[in-house]
Amino acid sequence: MNANDPGQPPLSTQQVKSTSNLQAPNVALAIGAHPDDVEFGCGGTLAKWAQLGCEIHHFVMTDGSKGTWDASADTQLLVDRRRGEQIDAHTRLGGQGSDHVHWLGRVDGELIADVDGRSEVARVIRMVKPDVVLSHDPWKRYRLHPDHRETGRLVCDAIVAARDPHFNPEHGLAPHRPERLLLWEADEVNHIEDITTSVDIKLRALECHVSQFESTMKAIDEAGLEEFRTRMRMRLADIGEPFGVPAAEAFHLMSNL
Repeated sequence: MNANDPGQPPLSTQQVKSTSNLQAPNVALAIGAHPDDVEFGCGGTLAKWAQLGCEIHHFVMTDGSKGTWDASADTQLLVDRRRGEQIDAHTRLGGQGSDHVHWLGRVDGELIADVDGRSEVARVIRMVKPDVVLSHDPWKRYRLHPDHRETGRLVCDAIVAARDPHFNPEHGLAPHRPERLLLWEADEVNHIEDITTSVDIKLRALECHVSQFESTMKAIDEAGLEEFRTRMRMRLADIGEPFGVPAAEAFHLMSNL
């Protein structure tokens, strides 16, 4: 696996866990660049928390319109399809449905961490009032896809804007300061979540993204899909093994936001 594969990378032998297993928050907001990024990055953690009563929200930055290898594809149909897949995946993780899935709507591949985007992400943070925000690590070295880098930047910038009262007073919403930020695909892992009880849910949520079977999951038939499941299980087991758990997701945890 290289730095540009989706989801949870293997841990370096130099990386040492310092914390594990946050108490399930009341509200969690997971922010991904594309439909399916949240499921790859933190689907097991969200599913575990949802089982414990957490209200989970998705926020997707782009329309997913370039998420196919078919050069003749109708991109508007793909956008519509991926929206439906994301809502299904959210629900499968334990979410409450389409009103808990938010969209920035930028064109796939053209996301920029600009002031307008920061304002909109801050507005959703103030509206949802998450205890924990989860997203891409913008400091991940050798990350190729620009939308992943820019999403991480937007989220970090928006947390500052959401917490400070003189940013975006036009929102008409009270400032909100999340307690913690969890960054997946982390360049420096300092936290893991044991997802032993929710691996199957994570996989079922990923399999909602049928449009991504060929391009992202390398699965053009049932045999390929079974190979994908095996790869994912092995990857999550490899992350958990140094810490004595059967399966885990890894993050960089930031507190005192």
